[in-house]
Amino acid sequence: MVYVFSHIQQEEASPYSLVHICLDVLIANLEKLCCERPDGTLCLPENWIFPQEISDQFLRRMACQGKLTNRTASIFQGNQMNLKVLSIPKTKISTATFTRAFCHHKLIEVDATAVHSDLPVPSILSTLCSNKWIQQNLRCLLLDSTAVPQNSRLPFGQLTGLRTLSVFNVSFYNEDLVNISQLPMLQCLDISDTLVTNISALVTCKDQLKSLTMHNLKCLAMTKSQILEVIIKLKCLLHLDISNHRQLKSDLAFHLLQQKDILPNIVSLDISGGQYITDGAVELFIRQRPSMKFVGLLATDAGYSDFLNAKQGLRVAGGVSINQITEALKQYRNRSCFMKESLCRLFSESFSMNVCMPALLKLVAIGMKNHPLHLPVQFTASACVLNLTRQGLANRMPVRLLSEVTCLLFKAIKNFPLSEQLQKNCLLSLTNSRILVDVPFDRFEATRFVVKWLCRHENPKMQTMAVSITSVLVLQLLPEQTSQLQGELLMAVKELLSLVKQKTTENLHDVTFLFSMKALWNLTDESPAACKYFIENQGLEIFLQVLKTFPESTVQSKILGLLNNIAEVRELSPTLITECVLKHIRSLLHSKDIEVSYLAAGILAHLTCDKKQWRFRDLQRTALLQDLHATIQNWPSSSCKMSALVTYRSFRAFFPLLGNFSQPEVQLWALWALYHVCSKNPSKYCKMIVEEEVLKLLYDTQEHSQVNPQVQKLAASILEDFRMHFMNYQRLPLQ
Repeated sequence: MVYVFSHIQQEEASPYSLVHICLDVLIANLEKLCCERPDGTLCLPENWIFPQEISDQFLRRMACQGKLTNRTASIFQGNQMNLKVLSIPKTKISTATFTRAFCHHKLIEVDATAVHSDLPVPSILSTLCSNKWIQQNLRCLLLDSTAVPQNSRLPFGQLTGLRTLSVFNVSFYNEDLVNISQLPMLQCLDISDTLVTNISALVTCKDQLKSLTMHNLKCLAMTKSQILEVIIKLKCLLHLDISNHRQLKSDLAFHLLQQKDILPNIVSLDISGGQYITDGAVELFIRQRPSMKFVGLLATDAGYSDFLNAKQGLRVAGGVSINQITEALKQYRNRSCFMKESLCRLFSESFSMNVCMPALLKLVAIGMKNHPLHLPVQFTASACVLNLTRQGLANRMPVRLLSEVTCLLFKAIKNFPLSEQLQKNCLLSLTNSRILVDVPFDRFEATRFVVKWLCRHENPKMQTMAVSITSVLVLQLLPEQTSQLQGELLMAVKELLSLVKQKTTENLHDVTFLFSMKALWNLTDESPAACKYFIENQGLEIFLQVLKTFPESTVQSKILGLLNNIAEVRELSPTLITECVLKHIRSLLHSKDIEVSYLAAGILAHLTCDKKQWRFRDLQRTALLQDLHATIQNWPSSSCKMSALVTYRSFRAFFPLLGNFSQPEVQLWALWALYHVCSKNPSKYCKMIVEEEVLKLLYDTQEHSQVNPQVQKLAASILEDFRMHFMNYQRLPLQ
């Protein structure tokens, strides 16, 4: 167990293989790289030839990514590709495309699980049988959940080299079983969930059949004695699966365990879901067959004995312990009934778990991926994800695995929009700071989802979570994404302002209030639309009342941060040039809290930068600039500590300030701000200075003939102190 877990941890933490990366690039650019035939299908460049192993991987990844279509599958025509393993589960291609693209290859394995009904089982079989080489050499054929039209014949008999056949959940009848039982090399057969009523035909292949899976064979019309008579004759069987849904209350396994001379060579027995099964009966059966390596006991009354849990080399799929549950999740990844049962057991066990288990989380992800439209699986899996990724545990989980799970949660929400508890579980997972900050997922869709939750007027706890998540997510959106969320932004601003107003009226300075203030600050960052919504919904009036009600610096800084965002929007900044607003800002400019003073100064720098907005009030503007200059003079060094570091997505708003040589006061604030954030987080902001061409502005400021000496000195200090930092990112023509 420890080895498996560490292996998963290492695998998920490692970068993708170079082969996979290259194949993904090819798939993403297939339309550009390929030529088009007259019929509209694609063909590879003439000089391209793929070796067999790469051809197999290429096809598998195309199918997995949903990129295998009638148009793209044609690249496998001809001899440029060399396929042996045809893996096309859940794809949608026609019979004609399948024939042209794949029937000429020397295939030894075919996985056509759950392909679209455009490619039914009879068509697959007739196409494969048209190639004599495939007839004799195809070893494995998987047709699970693939369509069979009514009254169709299934010509399995021609595939004489077939060793493994799976027709799980296929319209497969007694006559079809008779047909395949005569295949000369058949060793492994899965007829689970088929329409077979009589298995007597299996006696025909009793001397070669090694594996028989007939899970949930609900149409079986034989008595238990008749079934056991057939199984007794299958003396070569190494694996037998007669598992069943618990609801069907089958006691076939109970009777099988009582037989002494049955299955002498059995290595693996699956009896999950069976009735009346006891530890004593299972233990006796295994002791008589010491070579057994696996037993399935999920959804039974067995699995508790010390013998079963301590026997070396015996794997038990059950629900009694983490080891058994882990085995069940592996064994039943394709069976929704047992996957749901396993996840329920895992949920109970994982409540007290305090060890990071990436292998378990990976198995949960596989279950979610394999059963996207099964609500019980998705709901229970989402609850397990919460238990397995609690704050401390998530910090030790590989980011790639957390990303996969988070994306699957959002996929589940799309598939089941009316499942409120599933949505709550997803919301709860986003409260995990590791997932919210470090893990890649679709933040655009996440923001849309969380804002809708925010406006649902849920209970206070859920509302607080939605507010806190919103405040983080909006900062992670690109400007173009923010512009696409106009409706959601308006809803969010309205709801947050309503919360702030309510808390202010109640004089309640709680966590929801603080998160709401922070969320509004972040929502309006570089978002003119959100700033406009804030003004239009009486945000300014509400915030002025907040300032009067809560004079604490933590509240003041959030208010001033948002007003900075409005001041940066030229068409909205005049709304701040009122006696009431300026009085508050000027008062806070002299705050002993450096962060409050800094933010107040930023507002004044942006407001006073444009003379046009101060017609008939020039004396007031001059006084504010003098006050701004004097305040900055009294600040400590630009590398001083603030209670919280102010962050910037870009320095675009600084451009008009740095270029305003007639107002050295606003230049001084902008340079102080640059110096401060760069000294605190050089890896982010020095790179931003280079990429956004702020460096040229700094040189211009340093060398301009009319520059203020203080401004010139500070610009020179920035260039000097961070010269080495700049050189770490790009080779620059530093002077």
